[in-house]
Amino acid sequence: MTTDAEVARSIALEAAALLRNLCVAGNCAEADLGRRGDAEANALILDRLHAARPNDFILSEEAADNPERCAASRVWVVDPLDGTREFGERLDDWAVHIGLAVDGIPVAGAVALPATRQIFVTDDAPRTLPPLPARPRLVISRTRPHPIVRAVAEAIGADLMPMGSAGAKAMAVVEGRAEIYLHAGGQYEWDNCAPVAVALAAGFHASRIDGSPLVYNCRDPLLPDLLICRPEYAEVVLAATAEALASRDVVNGLGT
Repeated sequence: MTTDAEVARSIALEAAALLRNLCVAGNCAEADLGRRGDAEANALILDRLHAARPNDFILSEEAADNPERCAASRVWVVDPLDGTREFGERLDDWAVHIGLAVDGIPVAGAVALPATRQIFVTDDAPRTLPPLPARPRLVISRTRPHPIVRAVAEAIGADLMPMGSAGAKAMAVVEGRAEIYLHAGGQYEWDNCAPVAVALAAGFHASRIDGSPLVYNCRDPLLPDLLICRPEYAEVVLAATAEALASRDVVNGLGT
């Protein structure tokens, strides 16, 4: 029988190919390219998931929500095109997320980075990571850097790496090109379910920024913050985040 990770891998690769072909076609404007990418990748993913796992529910950024999923044990959490802005601008850092939550826990999934032809899956063999650098590298939003993230980076002496989609940021940590992905200020379950599943399977730390577990298939899919990092940095980052959250200046500067 095909495993859940194999299902995620196959569908993510097919959606990645669709998006890559659409992106290089060059026959539509930036705004229309993003709209078509979201819609066409979503249609493909829903079709393939319904065929492969007909009894499972699906929560997708680009589809109407079915509230019956809240009572289900198995729910696929999907972002057909994470980083629509980057895709529309034909940059490299956009992704496809296919994640599976079982009883709220992200247990399987795949994150494809179509522009660089990479895919990261929960059943991949563990990667050999480079030695820890003298200064950790922290990936940060290219367009909406959050005050808390900047405060934590300064507190722990981290170098900032601006980047696009959540999937690209998380996989930079999994791949060893960065050590920390800290996000505050707004995400939804589809933004991070698959990346968190992959990171946890690879032995990385993943949690909310207060250290509590990340829980999926909630009635409200808002999941506004997370930390994915090498385990060696978890304690110091969580401590610095708690201090930043307690700072009146930083809290007053919170954005979306």
